[in-house]
Amino acid sequence: MEPRAAAWGLPVSAGGCPGLGSGTRGRGAAVQSVAGAELRAGRREPCVLSLARRGGRCGILIQSQEDSSDPDYIPINSRFRCVQEAEETLLIDIAANTGCKVRIQGEEAVERLFEIPDEERCLGFLAEVQSIQEAHLKASPVEPKDSCTWHQVEKNLPGLSQASSSGALEFEDDFTALSLEEKRNGQNHQAGSRREPPPPPVPQNRQFHREREGSSRDQPKVTNTMRKMFLPSSQSGQREGLIKHLLAKREKAYVNLHNFRFFVGTWNVNGQSPDSSLEPWLVCDAEPPDVYCIGFQELDLSTEAFFYFDSVKEQEWLAAVEKALHPHAKYKKVQMVRLVGMMLLIFAKKDQLSNIREIVTESVGTGVMGKMGNKGGVAVRFVFHNTTFCIVNSHLAAHVEDFERRNQDYKDICARMSFVTPDESLPHVNIMKHDVVIWLGDLNYRLCLPDASEVKSLISKNELQKLLTYDQLNIQRTQKKAFADFTEGEIKFIPTYKYDSKTDRWDSSGKCRVPAWCDRILWRGGNITQLRYGSHMDLKTSDHKPVSALFRIGVKVVDEQKYRKLFEDIVRLMDRMENDFLPSLELSRREFEFQNVKFRQLQKQKFQITNNGQVTCHFSFIPKLNDNHYCKPWLRAEPCEGYLEPDESTDISLDVYVSKDSVTLLNSGEDKIEDILVLHLDRGKDYFLTISGTYLPSCFGTSLEALCRMRRPIREVPVTKLIDLEKSVLQMGALDSEEAGGTPLQVPKEMWLLVDHLFKHACHQEDLFQTPGMQEELEQIIDCLDTSIPETIPGSNHSVAEALLIFLEALPEPVICYELYQRCLDWSHSSRLCRQVIFQLPRCHRSVFRYLMSFLRELLRYSEDNKVSVTMIAALFSSLLLRPPPNLVTKQSQQDRQRAINFLYSFLLAGDEE
Repeated sequence: MEPRAAAWGLPVSAGGCPGLGSGTRGRGAAVQSVAGAELRAGRREPCVLSLARRGGRCGILIQSQEDSSDPDYIPINSRFRCVQEAEETLLIDIAANTGCKVRIQGEEAVERLFEIPDEERCLGFLAEVQSIQEAHLKASPVEPKDSCTWHQVEKNLPGLSQASSSGALEFEDDFTALSLEEKRNGQNHQAGSRREPPPPPVPQNRQFHREREGSSRDQPKVTNTMRKMFLPSSQSGQREGLIKHLLAKREKAYVNLHNFRFFVGTWNVNGQSPDSSLEPWLVCDAEPPDVYCIGFQELDLSTEAFFYFDSVKEQEWLAAVEKALHPHAKYKKVQMVRLVGMMLLIFAKKDQLSNIREIVTESVGTGVMGKMGNKGGVAVRFVFHNTTFCIVNSHLAAHVEDFERRNQDYKDICARMSFVTPDESLPHVNIMKHDVVIWLGDLNYRLCLPDASEVKSLISKNELQKLLTYDQLNIQRTQKKAFADFTEGEIKFIPTYKYDSKTDRWDSSGKCRVPAWCDRILWRGGNITQLRYGSHMDLKTSDHKPVSALFRIGVKVVDEQKYRKLFEDIVRLMDRMENDFLPSLELSRREFEFQNVKFRQLQKQKFQITNNGQVTCHFSFIPKLNDNHYCKPWLRAEPCEGYLEPDESTDISLDVYVSKDSVTLLNSGEDKIEDILVLHLDRGKDYFLTISGTYLPSCFGTSLEALCRMRRPIREVPVTKLIDLEKSVLQMGALDSEEAGGTPLQVPKEMWLLVDHLFKHACHQEDLFQTPGMQEELEQIIDCLDTSIPETIPGSNHSVAEALLIFLEALPEPVICYELYQRCLDWSHSSRLCRQVIFQLPRCHRSVFRYLMSFLRELLRYSEDNKVSVTMIAALFSSLLLRPPPNLVTKQSQQDRQRAINFLYSFLLAGDEE
């Protein structure tokens, strides 16, 4: 082999090949050959890949080790292509040396696939190849515009980087243009290069759901170091985004619909363990489904599960499902997500796994304060071939009369469920921005018929259609209060709730629940046909019966040949357009004023932008100088980025919402409703939007010390005095003013009013502190406390209870001060030491703590009526009274959380007498 290699010019040194030997970039000696195997027709043929010269040009020599024929030679030029595919395992364990797969294609040659077992050596070899090609391109300034170069592609991440000539940046205002652009591009330093077509883009669903309004401002933050390594440079990224957008707009030109079968099941298992095979539920058709989507509710009813601890029931039900999947196919779990008692499982046939990508999970609790996960939803979103799916499993509020609370839960899930896609350059994706949405679960909608006997009589006569006219979900959908855009198949099965466990008998308990179709499956999207929809009476584990639906769904499958042709056409079109035209926008308005902004009350204003140029444009809001985010925490633009075709318009909503994270600075005057947004147009101008307004201070988010010095409602206190009051608290000095005159209150009057109301009216209230309040009532309570000293608090007991929790959560310094947090954990084993910590609190903090403990001990006396347990109270209030400091480096561990709970135990069980 050596004479033959020498005859082909296998280099001993880097001489003669521009760039050869420099590609390792400081990682040691240049790697000029790698051993591996070529994958061809299902066979692995051992071979060696080497760098070589022929006729003064560099290339790759491929020498088979199974025969003695002449090696193949592929020159490295502008049309040479070398792709390394990163396996999915790399995303899980970046340190593992799992080998590489490399695709190589030369000019007018077929693509060939190689497997290199030594990943480190493979990467060094590819770096050499890249270096050679970069040097070749520099030495050859005139190249065809559609030439391709070496690149690295991540298997499940669209990777395309197109070089574009930088257009002159134009700014409407003198705003240090260069610095702004440098700031915007500062995180990306890789050189852009021409690349071959990326994996087909998934079209972004632009429809904004009309019910998508909610109070939560929290957005999940996910970083992925692996993916950041592959981000293209800024100018290349801009062009890449435009190409992806145009490809997505013309998707119909290169996709075909293929039908797949989806099984969807839901079951509220009432905290039970599986006691029989699930096959009667999961195998209800002779033909095996391609994908299973299985949701459970009330998987675990224990207090520990309620507060997010692990549950043994998770593994029990997972194992039961895996045993009962269709026997005529092999399946593998795609994803699982659980929040307390809600669990969603996705399984797919093994031969379909490679077609599923961009899998993301999310969960939303709609319990008290929008956090407690006893109610809410879990979801998995993924891309199957080129169709986006979102599967949602939810458990909505209970009780016959609480249909409005169920509607609110649905809207909260829609508003707050947000997925971070693998392409971090794209905005977060909500539920409704998917081609197919399937929503399943115990939706808990009941029948508007109070007489259980009448309902059972109609069921026995099979008059189900008459009963369904009283179904709350049907009524709410008709009135467009919830699930307005969803479809449900015809119900031909009897109600699935409520039965005596282990039987087929209707509820015979003292409550004698009215039968209802609580368990439902709905969908939205195109090319969906429901093949069956029914319940499974054979399974008697729970007081609910499982429900299933079988769907035939048309999935978009890419025709690679058509896709490649369209990609090339778009690249040529963009080359022409970019040289001739610059993008431009027209804005309907640029100044926005928000009056009387209040804590937890959303305000919206809209404006329209129009592409008045001649090319497709990409717009995005970008951070100002020295800022990390494009806006202040109380502001959001929706959408914050997007694409517009020529003459196309879109509405942008500016949302102002003051949450617990921003209320304190606004209360103290350190922040104002003032901001400037920079709307950036790639290759074009920057447009500046002015935000202004007035803020009405709230007792929520104000310090305990300041509130104890206020004898009047906070809205009656002049703003200047509020600012001075908070400053004096920070300086730990006395304030010589009217507001500080006299003896400070022992506890803030606002807290006293809330606790006193609960003490007088709610000690016997069932599920107190476990059922969320209504948003409208919470707004009324907050307004009432901010503007007056009322004789009675408006709203239900549940709303007053949640208002108290929100008040405690919003305190800038918790009741147990941050500086004593660690000491509380360290001393939690001793009730005597716990009491010593309380003595070290500032006077008003100590008074508030004792006042709350006295109330909670009184509440626990009536636990048989209110269903409140000491475990639940300790877990809930420890998260509010004993919060970890914000500068804590690591997240609170489960052990520390348990220690915080133990700290409260001694006060709840034995008191804190001095």
